[in-house]
Amino acid sequence: MQKRQPSSKASVQALHSLDQTRNTTGTAQGARRATEAVPVVSAHHASTEVVARTKRRFKSNAEKRRIVAEADACTLPGEVGLLLRREGIYSSNLSNWRQQLRAADQAALEEKKRGPKPNLELAQARRVETLTREKLNLQKQLDRALLIIEVQKKVSMLIGLTLDTPPQEST
Repeated sequence: MQKRQPSSKASVQALHSLDQTRNTTGTAQGARRATEAVPVVSAHHASTEVVARTKRRFKSNAEKRRIVAEADACTLPGEVGLLLRREGIYSSNLSNWRQQLRAADQAALEEKKRGPKPNLELAQARRVETLTREKLNLQKQLDRALLIIEVQKKVSMLIGLTLDTPPQEST
């Protein structure tokens, strides 16, 4: 059985006394009776202890390409697993990196537009201005058409002409 590393003097003493109790009572090394003493770690020591965080693994693009190339070159069973353990990565990392490399290669092959890049904000402002102008022109045309229709109605009433309206059908 593998023992954990103690984090403070109090826990070392508690574990030591626990081992002595186990050895004197004749119990097995890994088993513990319900009546045995349980090591007590004070809350003071547990709250002030600083736990080291593992550093996040970061691989550069060159390292990713190298590892993927090595994995693709593996032919014997177990070689890829050995490579993954040696590099400290998971198989999911390898498949994600392959997808990223395919996407990067595809993007590199696409045609790129030459010339200056368009300013999207300026283009949007121009489009809004054009649409606003169109709306004002259409509103003027509508106002003129309504005025002409009103004049025609008044002229027809003065002359005494009646507009022929289709008979409504009763249902």
